[in-house]
Amino acid sequence: MACKVLVVCGSPVVASADLLRQLAGECDHIVAVDRGLDALLGAGLSCDVYVGDADTVSDEGHVLVDAAADFEVERHNPYKDYTDLALALDTICRRWPGAEVVATCATGGRPDMALSVLGLLAGYADAPVWIEEDEVTGRILHQDETWTIGGAEGKTFSIIAIAPNTEVSECGLEWELDHSPLGLLADTGISNVVRKTAKIQVHQGVAIGYLLHQGFTPSQENP
Repeated sequence: MACKVLVVCGSPVVASADLLRQLAGECDHIVAVDRGLDALLGAGLSCDVYVGDADTVSDEGHVLVDAAADFEVERHNPYKDYTDLALALDTICRRWPGAEVVATCATGGRPDMALSVLGLLAGYADAPVWIEEDEVTGRILHQDETWTIGGAEGKTFSIIAIAPNTEVSECGLEWELDHSPLGLLADTGISNVVRKTAKIQVHQGVAIGYLLHQGFTPSQENP
């Protein structure tokens, strides 16, 4: 059976200690991506593998990385062609082929980095990819993948195409879609509402679904 790997990314917007401890308890392995190590340390946690160039980690984290005693370290030169997250995903592919990925501390901070994170996670097609933050759960959906959402009545759900020629179906929502095309980064699937157990399916392309943990937030335009 494939394992589940928690990837704690280096966003300056850090997930709560409670969420980090919850996710750590649900996953088989933990990978810290540069400053993500500090988020883990703040929650009283450590990691199995540290990946990064140590350019944003704290002094405390830097000491642990230099010692390489409490966890494995894959240290990289800052003058490299790939981001730390790209290298971390490569590490997961090598160490735990086919592992399910749960990413956190991934969505805040610089908008260019946030978009890059989304693109990298979308490129990981070996197994399901989740984004877990305190206010939202995200799921990358590739062709023929399905997300069934239960127990979320009244909550806001959005789906956004992140590849061209994406086609989706969704039922159990206020506004349903049936093999409908979604334009790249278009707003067709924004701010829907879960009405019962929902099923989201991507027939072609790649999309990301977001389930907000709070209730429906009205917008000025319907999906």
